Amino acid sequence: MKVVGFCGASGSGKTTLLERIVAALRRGGERASVIKHAHVGFDLDRPGKDSHRLREAGACEVLVASSKRLALLREFDVEALPDVRDLLGELARTDWALVEGFKHAAIPKVEVWRAAVAAARGDAPLYPDDPWVIAVATDRPQALPVPPGRPVFALDDAPGLVAWLRAQGERLQLRPDVDRHD
Repeated sequence: MKVVGFCGASGSGKTTLLERIVAALRRGGERASVIKHAHVGFDLDRPGKDSHRLREAGACEVLVASSKRLALLREFDVEALPDVRDLLGELARTDWALVEGFKHAAIPKVEVWRAAVAAARGDAPLYPDDPWVIAVATDRPQALPVPPGRPVFALDDAPGLVAWLRAQGERLQLRPDVDRHD
């Protein structure tokens, strides 16, 4: 499986770009799975549903399955962000694992940088100091505060970014026995 992360400030367009990338990969006959970082108190469950009632009762895991889908909800006894490599091991076999968020993970990443968001938040880009950022996707390349020294893609150029990612080949291939950097 090939692994690439997408990092950037909240509101920069990561999810929208990922939607387009997943669709482009599917059109090309490839399967993609996504691991998304969420805030502490997120919930996929709704109060009153059986799975929610069982979690509230103290179940460590609730796995819900049907003929079309499977969902696993796992509660952690101690609050700690799971390691991206461990999460990758949870995925079923796929061609691509796309990781949204986890900006400090030691995996190849595309930084999504939107000029207005960066200006409003005062966030510095990650790419100047993070060797894992292999490309930048942005709405305004001329506004990047530091020359990126790596490929730059328009935020709306998912096909171009997908073509480049496909061309990276081995560079993005997960090798669990070798790639334990974090």
